[in-house]
Amino acid sequence: MANLKEVRKRINSTISTQQITKAMKLVSATKLRKAQQSIMRMRPYAEKLQNMLINLSGSVDDNAQLQTYFKHLDVEKVLLVVVSSDRGLCGGFNANVVKTTRTLLATSYKNQAAKGNVSILFIGKKANDFFKKTEIGFNRDFMGLFQSFEADKVFEAGQYIIDEFLKGNVQEVRVVYNQFKNAATQIMKVEKMLPVELERFDEKEATPFQADYIFEPSKAEILNDLVPRAVKTQLYKACLDSFASEHGARMVAMDKATENAGELLDHLRLEYNKARQAAITNEISEIVGGAAVLEA
Repeated sequence: MANLKEVRKRINSTISTQQITKAMKLVSATKLRKAQQSIMRMRPYAEKLQNMLINLSGSVDDNAQLQTYFKHLDVEKVLLVVVSSDRGLCGGFNANVVKTTRTLLATSYKNQAAKGNVSILFIGKKANDFFKKTEIGFNRDFMGLFQSFEADKVFEAGQYIIDEFLKGNVQEVRVVYNQFKNAATQIMKVEKMLPVELERFDEKEATPFQADYIFEPSKAEILNDLVPRAVKTQLYKACLDSFASEHGARMVAMDKATENAGELLDHLRLEYNKARQAAITNEISEIVGGAAVLEA
């Protein structure tokens, strides 16, 4: 009977766990729908902004301040913006971010890391939990950004990054994040934020400004406002991608956990029924045996 009680307890515990994972799956599915809409609306805007930078980039040579954004110097100090989540239970989402960051530190920035010239700006708590025991320099001012996810807060982080770059405190800034593809697929991305790199679009997508256009204010003045905006937008897009990827990964993980709990329940119920049947058979055998003794 003790075995029956133990199996019954495990069944009740598994049912409770299954209810929790199923509820978490439904919550993540709801949040994913909203996050997916946000990133899908954001991507065309970010692409058009990049397209404008390409079309106006010819004015960079005429402005010393603008040249700072595009100038590639010898990389002595690096800032990595690592975007993870605040909570776990989302499969390999955070592990992939940590793994990619460690690979960067061991390969591309091995020399800088050895000299202590690599610092990390955390967005999300989970990556911080892993790296907090290392000797790398950290900035945790924006770690809780996802607790109240707003564009203004992301732009504050973007402005901090721009200021650090313009002051010469870092010569290169890269962002590490999960790019959202669909609920089941996230793609690890490492993108350079500063100095600005202008990726060329397909000629069919690009719509260059013609020579007879009159700009008011001048191209240089437009770029002076456009470049910081593009950098902040790139960071905001990375955060939106990561936010949607997190909920997609969690929804899939909780769906799999719910499925596994169901399989475990089937196994436990079968085990419970076998044990109960064995106990009943044993009791019947004892009764029959006792009756036979009495008759004798």
